[in-house]
Amino acid sequence: MTLIHGETGAQRTLGYVLDVRGGDGRARCMLDVTGAHANRHGVLHGGIAGVILDNAMGATASLTVDETGRAPFLTVSLSVNFVAAGRVGQTLTATGRVVGGGRSLLFIDGELRDADDTLIATAHGVFKRVPREKLPEGGDA
Repeated sequence: MTLIHGETGAQRTLGYVLDVRGGDGRARCMLDVTGAHANRHGVLHGGIAGVILDNAMGATASLTVDETGRAPFLTVSLSVNFVAAGRVGQTLTATGRVVGGGRSLLFIDGELRDADDTLIATAHGVFKRVPREKLPEGGDA
């Protein structure tokens, strides 16, 4: 299990880190919020909160079949509910949790919290595993 840095273009651009080391089947996505992540009101942009949640939840789905958290899953749907503002200077952590599913789809809940454990946002998503034969040429599960 590992801490994943800079694996994707989105990860490199936004600067988040994906942690699949917990051993509890839950992936975590951490972001140190800077001014580059803020909206016009000076707080975390909701779209970035969604990206962080989506990554933690997708990696949580991946952990159900791959201890490295790298088996590809597609987000079928994602809804995010904003509870409080994420602030510049905070470190936020999104965590996923499997709540159901079957052979082809997994249902994952997510929470985004600050270092003081204040709830920033919640999410619910549906994730589908990408079969190896459907990966682009050169892709890896």
